[in-house]
Amino acid sequence: MDQAVLPTVALHKPYGVLSRFTPDGSAWRTLAELALPSGVWPIGRLDADSEGLLILSADKSLIDRLMSPRWAHRKVYWAQVERLPEPAALAQLATGVVLDGQRTRPARAVRIEPPALPPRDPPIRFRKTVPDCWIELEIVEGKNRQVRRMTAAVGHPTLRLCRAAIGRYELGDLAPGAWRELGRAELSALLAT
Repeated sequence: MDQAVLPTVALHKPYGVLSRFTPDGSAWRTLAELALPSGVWPIGRLDADSEGLLILSADKSLIDRLMSPRWAHRKVYWAQVERLPEPAALAQLATGVVLDGQRTRPARAVRIEPPALPPRDPPIRFRKTVPDCWIELEIVEGKNRQVRRMTAAVGHPTLRLCRAAIGRYELGDLAPGAWRELGRAELSALLAT
C-alpha cells in the first residue's frame, strides 16, 4: 500500500502520558486519551516523564525502517540539566559515554538557549543554589532512557526532556497533546538521516 494512504501522525506527547494505548498499572495516562486515528502505533517511545515528538503510524514498512538501527535515524533532544556543563562534559557526550558496559555512538551536544516550550505541569523542581541550563543532544540510537543516562554519566542529571526532531522532521509549534497527519513531504523529512 502507498504510504500516503496509511495514516502516520506526529504527536506532541505531553509529560505524564505513556507511549502506549493500554494502562500499565501506574497512575500515568495513555495515548488512548488523545483521540488519535485508529490503527496507528507508536514508533519507538518516550518515557512518561519525557515529552515531545512521537510518531505513530499504521504503515508497517515505515515502522520497520524508523526502528531499524541500520538506518541510524537522527533524533534531537532538548534536555534541561542540573548545573552548567563545561566544554569537557559536552565533549564527553559527543564522543560517547559508557552505559551498561557499552559506549554510546558519537553524538552532537551543545548548550542552547531555553527552547520555546510551554510550561510543564507539574513544573520541574527549582533549587536556588543549583543552576540549570539546556543542551541539545543529537543521537542516532535509542537505548532505554539514553539521554537521561548520558547526561547523568557526565554529572548533569536531566530535569526536563523533550524530543525536538526525528530525521529532519521537527516538533515545531505543535502543542502538547495535539497531533497532525503527515503528508509525503513530511514523511520524506522524517526518513532523512
